[in-house]
Formats: sequence, C-alpha cells, structure tokens
Amino acid sequence: MNWRDRISVDPSVCHGQACIRGTRVMVSVVLDNLGAGETPEQVAAAYRLAPEDVQAALLYAAELAKERFVPLGVAPD
Repeated sequence: MNWRDRISVDPSVCHGQACIRGTRVMVSVVLDNLGAGETPEQVAAAYRLAPEDVQAALLYAAELAKERFVPLGVAPD
C-alpha cells in the first residue's frame, strides 16, 4: 500500500494538517486513538474509515519518524 493514495494535505482543510483523503479526519486523531489503546477496527468504525485508511495513517507516521527525531536526553549513569 502507498500511504500517499490515502493521506492528503490541503491548506483549506483542517488548517493544512494531514488528513485521511476525502475526510476531515486528521492523521493525528487516528494515531492518538491507536495510542490510547483503541484497535484499528474500533478507530475505523468510529470515524467511518476503511481499515486501509488506518494503516495508511500508521505508514505516514512511520515515514515521518524516519525523517525527524525528538531528542529524549541522555539517561543518567
């Protein structure tokens, strides 16, 4: 699957945040719900998304993680 087929960024939709194509469901909302323990099936049902949309959100996040990192600091010895 190519996440680019299911994720869009449009400055006139949700302030330019990445969304599931054809919706106003932001990728961050999908990821927040998954992070909170919801299953992909629950997220898809709650936001009326296809299972592939949820997978695309995860693939998009994985792509971002390859390009950017958040420094966590050095653990004390």
